[in-house]
Amino acid sequence: MEHHKIDNLIVKHLENSITAEESSLLEDWLKDSNNKIYFNEFVEINYLINSKNQFNYTSFLEKFKVITKSNSQIKFRKYLKYAAAVLIFISAGYFINQDLARVDKNVVETQIKIGTNKATLTLEDGSEVVLEKGNIYSSKTANSDGEKIIYKNAQNNSKETKSNIAYNYLTIPRGGEFYVQLSDSTKVWLNSETKIKFPVKFASGKIRKVELIYGEAYFDISSSTKHNGASFKVITQAQEVEVLGTEFNIKAYKYENEIATTLVEGKLAVGINNKTEILNPTQQLNYNISDKTIKILTVNTDHETSWRKGYFSFSGKPLKEIMNVISRWYDIEIEFENELNENKKFNGSLSRNQNIENILLTIKNTNNINYEIKSDKIIIK
Repeated sequence: MEHHKIDNLIVKHLENSITAEESSLLEDWLKDSNNKIYFNEFVEINYLINSKNQFNYTSFLEKFKVITKSNSQIKFRKYLKYAAAVLIFISAGYFINQDLARVDKNVVETQIKIGTNKATLTLEDGSEVVLEKGNIYSSKTANSDGEKIIYKNAQNNSKETKSNIAYNYLTIPRGGEFYVQLSDSTKVWLNSETKIKFPVKFASGKIRKVELIYGEAYFDISSSTKHNGASFKVITQAQEVEVLGTEFNIKAYKYENEIATTLVEGKLAVGINNKTEILNPTQQLNYNISDKTIKILTVNTDHETSWRKGYFSFSGKPLKEIMNVISRWYDIEIEFENELNENKKFNGSLSRNQNIENILLTIKNTNNINYEIKSDKIIIK
C-alpha cells in the first residue's frame, strides 16, 4: 500500500475517525514488523488530538519540508523524530515550545532502558525458559523466535481431566511485553508486569479457559464456530469474562484497586459476585475490588488499548496514573515530592519507543513540573 494512503489511515486512527473497513486494512498492514517500525516513527511526532481543534498534519509536514530545504544535510526523517519533543498539547489547542528545540543536547544519560519483547515461559514440569530477542525456543507444542511464541494448532481430544491438561505460564516482567498465539489460534498481547496461565492444548468441545493472574492483556479470540462451538473464558482475580465476540482488553494489575475490562469488538459477559453484565463495543466495565462497585463507561478504545500498537495515549489522566504506566514500561521507581502534582491531568499520545527523558520533558513543559533522575528512580518535584 502506498505510504500516503497509510499516512491517511494512521491520521484517521489517531483522530478516531477511521471506519471499520479502514481499521481492518490498517490492522493487516501492521502485521509486518517493518510497518510497525514506520507506525511508531510516525507516532513519535507526538500526534496529539484535541476534539475542538483538530491538528493539521499536512500543514505541519509542509513547515518541516521548508526547514529541510534550507539545510540539505539534515534529513526530513530526523525532524519527525525531533518533533516528538517539540509538539505539546494543551486544553486550549496546540503550541510549539521553542525551549525544547535543544532537547537532544539536554537529554541526561541514564541507565533507564526502553521496554522490549521479553518473557519467562514456565512449562508444565516447572522448568523455565527465558524468551527474548536472540533466544530461539522450540518444542513439540510451541516455537518462539524470542519476540513472540506460537503454539501449534491442536486440540486435546481425550477426556478432560486434571491429569491430562498441561498448562504453561507466561510472565512478562516490568520493562517488557510479549505476544502469544494459543493452540486454538487465539491471539494475546501481554503488557508489562503481566502473568497468564493457559493450556498447551484446549480440550475438544470444552470451554476454552485461560487465567489472567495479573497485569494487562489484549485478546483477539478465535471464533467458537471453528472449535465445535466451544466458548472462551478469561478468569481474573475477581471476575469471569465469557467471550461472546472477538476483541477486548483486560487490565488487572496486582497493586491496583480496579479491574478495567474494555470491549473493542463483539460482545462480552462479565461475571462478578454472581452477577453478569453484558458489554457492547466501546464499553468499559470498571470493578472496584475494595467496595465491590461496578461502573460501565463509554470509552475511546484506541486510547485504552494504545499500548498494543506501541504508544501511550492519555486523555484527562492524572499524572500519578500516567507515571504508574510509564514506570512499568521503563522498569523504574516513581516518587512524588509534592502530592499536589499527582492529580494534575494530561492529554496526549507518546511513542513508547523513545528515551524516557523526552517524555519527561514533554510533561515538564506542559505544566511546569520539574523532575530529577537518580539511577533507576524518577523524582517528581
